[in-house]
Amino acid sequence: MEKLTFYALSAPEKLDRIGAYLSERLIRDVSRHRYGYVCIAMEALDQLLMACHCQSINLFVESFLKMVAKLLESEKPNLQILGTNSFVKFANIEEDTPSYHRSYDFFVSRFSEMCHSSHDDLDIRTKIRMSGIKGLQGVVRKTVNDELQANIWDPQHMDKIVPSLLFNLQQVEEAESRSPSPLQAAEKEKESPTELAERCLRELLGRAAYGNIKNAIKPVLIHLDNHSLWEPKIFATCCFRIIMYSIQPQHSHLVIQQLLGHLDANSKSAATVRAGIVEVLSEAAVIAASGSVGPTVLEVFNTLLRQLRLSIDYALTGSYDSATGISTKIIKEHEERMFQEAVIKTIGSFASTLPTYQQSEVMVFIMNKVPLPSSQHSLEAGKAGENRNRLTQIMLLKSLLQVSVGFQCSNMLTALPSAFLDRLLSAALLEDAEIRLFVLEILISFIDRHGNRQKFSPISTISDISVLKLKVDKCSRQDTVFMKKHGQQLYRHIYLICKEESNVQAHYEALYSMLMLISIELANEEVMVDLIRLVLAVQEIAQINEDNLTTYNRCALFALGAAYLNLISQLTTVPTFCQHIHEVIQMRQKEAPYLLPEDVFVESPKLSKSLDRLSPEVFFWQSKISEVLGGSGYNSDRLSTPYIPQLTDEDRLSKRKSIGETISLQVEVESRNSPEREQRAPAEEITYETLKKAIDSVAVEEQERERRRQVVEKFQKAPFEEIAAHCGARATLLQSKLNQIFEITIRPPPSPSGTITAAYGQPQNHSIPVYEMKFPDLCVY
Repeated sequence: MEKLTFYALSAPEKLDRIGAYLSERLIRDVSRHRYGYVCIAMEALDQLLMACHCQSINLFVESFLKMVAKLLESEKPNLQILGTNSFVKFANIEEDTPSYHRSYDFFVSRFSEMCHSSHDDLDIRTKIRMSGIKGLQGVVRKTVNDELQANIWDPQHMDKIVPSLLFNLQQVEEAESRSPSPLQAAEKEKESPTELAERCLRELLGRAAYGNIKNAIKPVLIHLDNHSLWEPKIFATCCFRIIMYSIQPQHSHLVIQQLLGHLDANSKSAATVRAGIVEVLSEAAVIAASGSVGPTVLEVFNTLLRQLRLSIDYALTGSYDSATGISTKIIKEHEERMFQEAVIKTIGSFASTLPTYQQSEVMVFIMNKVPLPSSQHSLEAGKAGENRNRLTQIMLLKSLLQVSVGFQCSNMLTALPSAFLDRLLSAALLEDAEIRLFVLEILISFIDRHGNRQKFSPISTISDISVLKLKVDKCSRQDTVFMKKHGQQLYRHIYLICKEESNVQAHYEALYSMLMLISIELANEEVMVDLIRLVLAVQEIAQINEDNLTTYNRCALFALGAAYLNLISQLTTVPTFCQHIHEVIQMRQKEAPYLLPEDVFVESPKLSKSLDRLSPEVFFWQSKISEVLGGSGYNSDRLSTPYIPQLTDEDRLSKRKSIGETISLQVEVESRNSPEREQRAPAEEITYETLKKAIDSVAVEEQERERRRQVVEKFQKAPFEEIAAHCGARATLLQSKLNQIFEITIRPPPSPSGTITAAYGQPQNHSIPVYEMKFPDLCVY
């Protein structure tokens, strides 16, 4: 062997003839079953290959690969393993010159086949499979960096390599446990096909460039489909965890796009399959946070929301094809519900990986998809349509809640833009109690920027709020602007939600949290005054009971007011205010405990039906509060004015029964039960003249609107010359008027030295310097 090696090194041109001779001998020995000589020939080839790295090695390699192929074709496991080991040694050699005439197609096919070995003997089967994996690893190493080689990333190669590795990776389920210790992985004797396959897959994906990711991921998706591996989802999640951690971080979004495309392709698959894909998406999104979710962020959410809507349709129609209503598969509602929950969870996972500005865009995007009465085109008619609308509203608001929970933004104007807030609040006027609760929870998650929400549960009238350890910051300028812009809108919706009969304890807890969070996060003195007026108006709803609320609803509203005023009085730190509130609460404890949260917001509330015969001492009096707070510098005029919400267009669009009746004409209704009857201003009298004026003002508005329309139409349709002439004439007229005004107002006094000519040849007057002017004596100090 030493002589042969010396000869080959000294005469490299003889290498190809040596290789050809050894190849011929080996092929003959294999066919004659002389395996001893086969081993000698392979060892000789291996040693020559390791020793000779000259440029003429290419021709020698041809003979070598022919011999390896011959061994791999053999049915003897030992020869297959021998051939694989030689190929792996060859794969680790870095050649000086690239080769373009070699083909590794046979090796890819044969090694993939070995990966799927089903030999009867377990030890031999394991060895063959491990040889196959090592062989594939060798092929990848040999070809991935050689530009002249056949592209290993082509689908025909990837469709063999990737499933072979995944097939061996699957066997982990058969093993009892896997030790992740690197020491154990280093010991070749103990290494299993599973561990080797994982290492090989990681190496393969780590080498994948931008253009090759798709070809590497597609076989994974097909393999999971073919072997029904989405449903338990454990293996699928494990696979994509390996993929996401192995590829370069900047390519993460490509994997996510592939998964989204696959979800669309499986739109009509069983709910469990779709849920598995979505769970994997969720896992992948969290890992992708370190890289990028990609440029098409809204497309991700669009796909998920589309799948959500499809799932709602499937659950309602019971068919994957709503047009025909005939489906070969039986749709189970609980499975569809599981899928919907998985989608909502994934939307939350995705959103949490995004920067704040993109989260805002996503929330606006989701809100615009919610079907509401204010956008009539998105509502469907009929019983089935109403069900679909309701389910869609609930699912989308759930998704929105998931996104808003992880949203952190100090500026409320940015967090809740007008268009978004308007749509969100209009959802609060829907009859469905569940939808109203979602809207309140979403608003709370936006406003609660210091994590105070949990401290308000359960609702109680505690005597010392310092035990709650509330985090209170001074109201910022942006928050003040936000409340000036949207405060009345928020109060109005809180007021209207309080009037709903279908409210349960969760609604009152959310309303209480909402009121308290506005007081802590967004309140200045003016907001505090408005909130107190609002709560007193809510007390009046329960007291007068025009809406025929149940006893529980009325008691809950009384309790809500007591709990809020108890806390707010301690926040304002006005002793007389605290004293009044404390006195009323003590009186309630003695005479009417069912008006306090401790008796109402429990599992079995203690209620009383004699709410119309309550003594005046158990109510919070607006006049008294106005008096005590007015003495401490608060606006007493505003405090003494009862709160009345304004009627808007959205009331007419919503389905609420009571709004039109209660607020259509804002007339003060005198109530014999009201404790403040004598303090109220008399109700405005409505006469024929007032109604006539109202109708006339509508006619004037119509004329003004028509005039504006004509002006717009003129500028849209008139020829350019006519518009130019019209504007020119008006501009000239305006200029002449301005000149006259300037002449009168700023004509300077004549200069003693006369006039001088300005740069453009126009005479220009000199103004008198200040020190030359004669001032009256009184002006001089």
